[in-house]
Amino acid sequence: MNIIQSVILGLAQGLGEFLPISSSGHLVILPWFFNFKDPGLGFDVALHWGTLVAVLAYFWKDWIRMVKALFIKSQNGSVKQDRKMLGLIVVASVPGAIFGYLLDDWAETSFRAPLLIAATLVIMGLVLGWSDKVGRKKRSLAEIGLWDSILIGISQAIAIVPGISRSGATISMALFRNINREAAARFSFLLSTPIIFGAGLIKVPELLHEGISASVVIGALVAAFLGFLSIKYLLRYIQTKNYFPFVWYRIALALVIVVVYFLR
Repeated sequence: MNIIQSVILGLAQGLGEFLPISSSGHLVILPWFFNFKDPGLGFDVALHWGTLVAVLAYFWKDWIRMVKALFIKSQNGSVKQDRKMLGLIVVASVPGAIFGYLLDDWAETSFRAPLLIAATLVIMGLVLGWSDKVGRKKRSLAEIGLWDSILIGISQAIAIVPGISRSGATISMALFRNINREAAARFSFLLSTPIIFGAGLIKVPELLHEGISASVVIGALVAAFLGFLSIKYLLRYIQTKNYFPFVWYRIALALVIVVVYFLR
């Protein structure tokens, strides 16, 4: 893999991990479009570590506050809310961990077919648009409860299929639960931290086995930088606007995949 290819895939991972457009789908489709040599699982792992750095860099204060709340005896409202939020994230992470363990081999093989990715791009895009249209968006981050976290966790689990989008699925479920756009995105991003960390940690041996080249490092750095910007500007964007541009992008990309597939 050359530097240009690693930058392109780093861009795809950094943007796709947090914008509701599917990073895994793009990481499959871009090499297929441009006939890149498969960069290997180790490169994928490095890109995910890059986006882990991005989400930790943006939300480090939140994570420190939540962890510290476990060791503080105070029962004031903010401490209790931090403990609650950490508990909700743990609960919501369980379905994804189970699905990831059971379906990991399929995710690396059967789920990577271009037409399947085109279908999931369209289906999840329509779900995202529907949830944004019908959700009442009245509930804040502090109002997220146990049942919300379970449903959002299940939605995260199905995103193991490329093209669905982890952020798209979790944000959509949160919107269906009448959580406002910004709170839905924040919870989705916080929830990404343990799942990215866990998946990356398990596959570190692949990264070490394949070796850490300059291309791997550059791809991870690009993913980290673009991931941070994606979080920052999406949270700003949704304060006044909806998710429909992402819906149309997903449908357009799916159409391009279908056309290219049959032309080949």
